[in-house]
Amino acid sequence: MTFRAVLAILLCKALRLFSRLVHRGGTAMPGRYALRVCPDLLAILARDVRSVAITGTNGKTTSSRMIEEAFAEQGLSYFANRSGANLISGITTEFVMNCTPGGRMKKEYAVIECDEAAARTVFGQLKPRVIVVTNLFRDQLDRYGEVTHTLENIRVAVQGAPGALLCLNADCSLTSSLAEDLPNRCVFFGIDKGAVPSREKPELSDATHCIRCKTEYEYDYISYGHLGGFRCPHCGYARHEADYAVTDVVEQRADGSSLVMDIRGTKQLVEVNLPALYNVYNAAGALAAAVEMGVDLPVAISALGRFQCGFGRMEKFDLGGGARIMLVKNPAGCNQVLEFLQNIKEKFILVVCLNDRPADGTDVSWIWDADFEALAGMTGRLEQVIVSGDRAGDMRVRIKYAGISDAFIQEERDYEALVDKLEKTDKPIFIMPTYTAMLDLRQVVIRHCGGAEFWE
Repeated sequence: MTFRAVLAILLCKALRLFSRLVHRGGTAMPGRYALRVCPDLLAILARDVRSVAITGTNGKTTSSRMIEEAFAEQGLSYFANRSGANLISGITTEFVMNCTPGGRMKKEYAVIECDEAAARTVFGQLKPRVIVVTNLFRDQLDRYGEVTHTLENIRVAVQGAPGALLCLNADCSLTSSLAEDLPNRCVFFGIDKGAVPSREKPELSDATHCIRCKTEYEYDYISYGHLGGFRCPHCGYARHEADYAVTDVVEQRADGSSLVMDIRGTKQLVEVNLPALYNVYNAAGALAAAVEMGVDLPVAISALGRFQCGFGRMEKFDLGGGARIMLVKNPAGCNQVLEFLQNIKEKFILVVCLNDRPADGTDVSWIWDADFEALAGMTGRLEQVIVSGDRAGDMRVRIKYAGISDAFIQEERDYEALVDKLEKTDKPIFIMPTYTAMLDLRQVVIRHCGGAEFWE
């Protein structure tokens, strides 16, 4: 351990302590300064840690929490960047906080959520044993650019970790294309034909044409977005058979799902402690990663039914008649939340919070691609819509154009006043915020209702 590395570690620990003393998260800033002192600090600390890295557009945090639960139930000594600080600064901070002042790592395993763009820098230093790529959708165009640019970021990142096993979403034509030109060993997870009702055509596709030859894909079935049984009629590129395959979604409830999975030829009943189809994908990918990292299959399956969701990801609070916060950040994820709401049988209140800060993506035009028209079909169950956040006015206009009467929509930008109002209802509450809106609103909610800080 070099003097520069030790100095960086001590600086990081001191800054973290100061941040917590003044009630700030200290999740990324300490690592940012430490890396200025020792740019390869993460590589030095990661040498003796067996890491699993999770990247992709949607589902990183939830998948990470599922893998964490499997590691905990297996009795593995691990740490994770639970706060969601998934750039190299936040990841470095987490490694430093789990090492001695001299640089010896205290734990053997790590579960690391990683931003898609940051992966180019992180993976080469982290050298993970397993990399999960959840899916690729259009997201934050001002930052990532087109979805093919995000794919290239991940491809370059994986080249820095040639020994990593890739767990790829078989149903995502973009994600699974990584297996075509990388030497890494791959396993695939996905939802098989017949497990869920197929859509006639993609309601919103970010991958209409073949990644190889640009011919339009044909589909044997579609789960949502561009995910499903894709195939190119010209060059033959097609969905890989899934090693961890959901063969039947037996039941989808408001609080979870029951699945049948075929895991390398063995059928297993799997309970998932979260609702919605996109969490079925998260569960399949997390199960694959946990097993490939050495967790016993029965333990990994048990973990899916027991884990606690990450902050803001279908997170429950004792507010009003019961509240869930469901982070949304792009059209595909938003559509899946709206589809989940269509299955709610009782009357409920919907809160939509839209911000346009850098962490959210400054371009909010994506709300016009999301299927808010689905709300018009919830008449009789949708008690009220409340819009909030920096761009509450834009959200109000979008919902009005979706077919909801403007008189039915309330605007409340003050989160304290909003939570006070929600405390007085006995109806279930579903809150759909973008990232920074979720952080701000969640702080108010936990002051009223209790709950863990976002970094805990």
